[in-house]
Amino acid sequence: MRLILSFSALFLSVILLQLSSGGIAPLDAISGIALGFTTAQIGLLGSAHFLGFFIGCWWAPRLMGTVGHSRAFAAFTASGAIGMLAHFLVIDPYAWAAMRVASGLCVAGCFTVIEAWLQAAVTNESRGRAMGTYRVADMSASLAAQLLISVLEPASYVSYNLLALMCCAALLPLTLTRVRQPETPEAPRLRPGLAWTRSPLAVAGVVAAAISGASFRMVGPVYGTGVGLEVGQIAFFLAAFVAGGALAQYPIGWLADKFDRRWVLIWLSFAAILSCIATASLQGLSTGGVMLTAAIFGLTTFPIYSVSAAHAHDFAETEERVELSAALMFWYAVGAIAAPYAASTVMAFFGYPALFIMIGVAHAGLLVYGLIRMRARPSPGNRTRYIWSPRTSFLVGRLTGRTRETDGNGARQDAPRSAIRIPSDRADDG
Repeated sequence: MRLILSFSALFLSVILLQLSSGGIAPLDAISGIALGFTTAQIGLLGSAHFLGFFIGCWWAPRLMGTVGHSRAFAAFTASGAIGMLAHFLVIDPYAWAAMRVASGLCVAGCFTVIEAWLQAAVTNESRGRAMGTYRVADMSASLAAQLLISVLEPASYVSYNLLALMCCAALLPLTLTRVRQPETPEAPRLRPGLAWTRSPLAVAGVVAAAISGASFRMVGPVYGTGVGLEVGQIAFFLAAFVAGGALAQYPIGWLADKFDRRWVLIWLSFAAILSCIATASLQGLSTGGVMLTAAIFGLTTFPIYSVSAAHAHDFAETEERVELSAALMFWYAVGAIAAPYAASTVMAFFGYPALFIMIGVAHAGLLVYGLIRMRARPSPGNRTRYIWSPRTSFLVGRLTGRTRETDGNGARQDAPRSAIRIPSDRADDG
């Protein structure tokens, strides 16, 4: 309880940010349908969000070093609120795309500040509990954000105003806290090639995860409308995806720690393909059936990023962890920027089920590549712990890196890292 109270300002800001930023994506999609935007234009809004997210991940550590944590947080929060409030000044999909860049900038920037603050405050003894509480706050707020759509009227200034108010409210806990502002962390070098050098399969996995998650969360409301769901039902459709992903974390983590992680990725992709085929082909399902397919889709696709990250870290040195996490985030952002627009374009040409056909093809590629990589080298004898890997900022590796080096009781692993080191001239790791 003392731990929760000491980080309460940070966690409350996380909740408010997730409610506002998590609600804007489905609200934009539903509002775009009501305003007559094309499917491709709605997908462009999602891609614009992740473009802003990538810019924010890169810029935020540098801005913190210039103006400090609190001022940087205020600046990023203001950009998000402005983007939300400006929607009804100009009713145009391309203007909205520019506003969504601002919302993506807000998410990445604010989470960078929060995670830098959290990293400076935790100790080795409190790290596991702090990350567990952070995960609960993040996932619970993300789930609640999807449900907001059931009470927010589409294409309404009031709805966007409420989300902007929550975004502004996220300022209060962090800027009024009496906890001393930490030292600015050094920004990690962005070395995308590091992730590929350590594990090409991990890169393929995070890109597949981006295609799945970004497409579903940004364009899923269009699919839901196309199959006859009401606005309130779309909220539960999106929430079922998040809930399925949350429920998968523990059992998939157990499997990823017990068995070869490449096989876990392969079987997850196989299950995701079956889920996509079922969703695309089983038309006329009841509302409950549609919700069930969304939950199964989340269960099979949501953990892929964390399993891929754990596999990549199995081949990394301790001093590489922060930069490796940033590199994996880079590849996720690349996939997430492209996916919503690509998915919406495919849906515009081939119909609503094509969303899941595209995602299924991505997972088929991951499955085949995983089988190819199985022949490249054996699984490492000593592996890092599987942990939930949030896709929030390039600095998240500072929070998760040391956790990967410890056992379940917080003690350092006994096996030396050199036991699993891969020579630097190897560019073909699995």
